[in-house]
Amino acid sequence: MPHDTTSPRGGLTALVSIDSFCRKVFLAAGADEATADAATRAMMHGTRHGIDSHGVRLLGHYVKGLTEGRLNPRPQIAVASNLGAIASLDADNAHGALATYTAMAHASRLAVDFGIGAVAVRNSSHFGPAGAYAMTAAGHGLIGFAFCNSDSFVRLHDGAMRFHGTNPIACAVPVRGSDPWLFDMATSAVPYNRVQLYRSLGRELPAGVASDERGYDTRDPDIADMLAPLGGEFGFKGAGLAGISEILSAVLTGMKLSFDIAPMPGPDFSTPRGLGAFVIALNPEAFLDLETFDAGMKRYVETLRNSPARDGFKVMAPGDREWAERGVELDPATADSFRTLSAQYGVDFPA
Repeated sequence: MPHDTTSPRGGLTALVSIDSFCRKVFLAAGADEATADAATRAMMHGTRHGIDSHGVRLLGHYVKGLTEGRLNPRPQIAVASNLGAIASLDADNAHGALATYTAMAHASRLAVDFGIGAVAVRNSSHFGPAGAYAMTAAGHGLIGFAFCNSDSFVRLHDGAMRFHGTNPIACAVPVRGSDPWLFDMATSAVPYNRVQLYRSLGRELPAGVASDERGYDTRDPDIADMLAPLGGEFGFKGAGLAGISEILSAVLTGMKLSFDIAPMPGPDFSTPRGLGAFVIALNPEAFLDLETFDAGMKRYVETLRNSPARDGFKVMAPGDREWAERGVELDPATADSFRTLSAQYGVDFPA
């Protein structure tokens, strides 16, 4: 495959301890090695890069799904159909991270052979941070895209019901000698954990990010019932982007639309949720020589980062915030969850 652009990040001692704990808990709960590895890798991507809503705080949630029937702890993932550079993957109700890492690995192999690989995933589940899968493609010198839909929580522009999920879109592009250009966004104005944070702090929400049960904007986090689509007054743009994820992840896979998906928090944890996902890998060498591509990306990101900024600000490329060093101290709720899992499965609490 083309050149590898991955690089290790800081804080490895604490991260390794948390990583090891998560893997051991998954295995003790009955998951196979592949599931434990993929689920931990995805959560650690979230924790390492500041996407805490999709980080290790989800460990207890995933264990509940694995032990109560929502997730298959030992799935038999298989290619259901293929045509040239296109394939469909049946995930057998696997953890979404295992399904999507598997799909991106297959898409990357197709991209090496054909210049592009596109893989639709069916019978999957919550996959966590979309950027984790796009990044695996970038780590092999490929351009990666990842999409999924999720249970509805975001109204349409001018809408008055929960219609789309937060329906993320991620893209990662390799940059030789540097971290990838990484774009990973929800198509809602903010993630729901932002509402929860403002609620806990007793602070007003920013304008135009959440709505009450009738679809009207509210800044009161206690009565926020749904999220607004990205774009504020121009929210039709966010709703349209959410539709792209919806079509690729649900319609094209034959899986459930957002408003038909069982809520992530339950109460039913015994029934698979029937989620879809979609990944694409592009091989730059199919379009131009690698030296020209590398030079173009380097000039693009260097010019972007060095472009004039407003007073007191700094221009950053997508992904730059994620590469910043950060602590890994567990929040109180996650620490309590880890202690419960530690006692339940006999796994030492991470130091």
